[in-house]
Amino acid sequence: MTHNTKNPVKITDLTFRDGHQSLLATRMRTEDMIPIAEEMDKAGFHSMEVWGGATFDVMHRFLAEDPWERPRTLKKLMPKTPFQMLLRGQNLVAYRNYADDVTEAFIEKAVEVGIDIFRVFDAVNDERNFETAFKVIKRCGKHIQGSICYSLTERKMGGPVYNLEYYLNKARILEDMGIDSLCIKDMAGLIAPYDIYELIKALKETIRVPIQLHTHFTSGMADMTYLKAIEAGVDILDTALAPLALRTAAPAVEPFVVALQGTDRDTGLDLSQLLKLDEYFESIAPKYRDFRDTTRMAVIDTQVLRHQVPGGMISNLVNQLREQKALHRIDEVYADLPRTRAELGNPPLVTPTSQIVGVQAVLNVLAGRYNMVSNQTKDYVYGLYGKPPVPIKEEIQQKILKNYPKGEKPITCRPADTLEPELEKAKQEVGDLAKDIYDVLIYALYPHTAKQFLRWKYGLDPIPPAMKPKAMEDIQKEDEAMAKAKGEVEKERVAKG
Repeated sequence: MTHNTKNPVKITDLTFRDGHQSLLATRMRTEDMIPIAEEMDKAGFHSMEVWGGATFDVMHRFLAEDPWERPRTLKKLMPKTPFQMLLRGQNLVAYRNYADDVTEAFIEKAVEVGIDIFRVFDAVNDERNFETAFKVIKRCGKHIQGSICYSLTERKMGGPVYNLEYYLNKARILEDMGIDSLCIKDMAGLIAPYDIYELIKALKETIRVPIQLHTHFTSGMADMTYLKAIEAGVDILDTALAPLALRTAAPAVEPFVVALQGTDRDTGLDLSQLLKLDEYFESIAPKYRDFRDTTRMAVIDTQVLRHQVPGGMISNLVNQLREQKALHRIDEVYADLPRTRAELGNPPLVTPTSQIVGVQAVLNVLAGRYNMVSNQTKDYVYGLYGKPPVPIKEEIQQKILKNYPKGEKPITCRPADTLEPELEKAKQEVGDLAKDIYDVLIYALYPHTAKQFLRWKYGLDPIPPAMKPKAMEDIQKEDEAMAKAKGEVEKERVAKG
């Protein structure tokens, strides 16, 4: 281990959250984290992201696991490494803004189960959606990491919206709001190496808090981007262990440990310990192979370099067009996307704005511009998600909000100010199924699926066999049976000549 490094690059490990969310549809089970947790704790990571994002949704809905139990269980095995979560601002870990009482209770309970660092982001970079979350995190004595969603309208950073001054201005606002560190969150892997160099250099001259960089390998630029960010003085990088890195996940940590060894940015991490961790994740990989995307030869999405549309958004567009028997019009939708996005105020393309813009672009191509408008688009234009980076033109606003039940003039206040308290109502609705506040919060966030989960949790309904984890022995038996069947087919083919 290197101990004399002047300015080590700190590493946040994403393996237990973003790694499997990006590559395995968030399906990794807690039972596969437990055996390696103590060894992960020895690695010396600055922090580990273990929760948030889609984990809360997938765990209760598809794995029949209590999402609150994962950090609780892991914390006992990993007392040294700070735990980090991804919090969608006032959306928490779901898909709409929740009332302040739910937001406060959720964060308080997240602290109780072991979360130390809260990475808080907002889909439209509207800092008003951080106010309640920041206040509660600060009150609980935990670390606020404010995030700026990185976005582009040109091929590189610049143009009238996402230029250097946009990011510096957002960073100043977040520092004034009391953040402990800043994250540049590049969810689509779009950030180019020389752009990040310029951005990190300028941020270092503008704000005092540590700067962390999060990107995905999607476009193939991520390693080059990280190297330029290191040269510019970035403090912390997000990586994953190699088995759950690359493709649409984060860069792998191991090459950086070697590349930086002996320099003044040496990570101080022990490669042999990381390789031991890699072996474990390779050993459990067969359990999750059905969730891997094997449809393409390329490890990177070269198309994203051209159209800049995140992968999850593309699959939604394809499904929507297929349902309408209009898949042949996908090129028209690609051409329309930048126009629809610009008309809707050029929001960053991240959940849920990516879905809102994508769905509306499809409707605009199939039915004419804003002749059909989704409810989510109406809510967005009304202001329920926050203020878009660029004002929406008045004539488009009027067309979209015509006869909208909540009102035809958009709100200008913080979106959560329009919401009544929700926690008491959730308690009453879920009734005796919820045994504590943790159960109530699952219901408050996911009313359509929580009741079924709570019935599984308390043994009122059997857990469907398809949701139960596969044992490695069963997987080996399946492989043997498949190999045998393939052998029989080959024999037959040879016999037929």
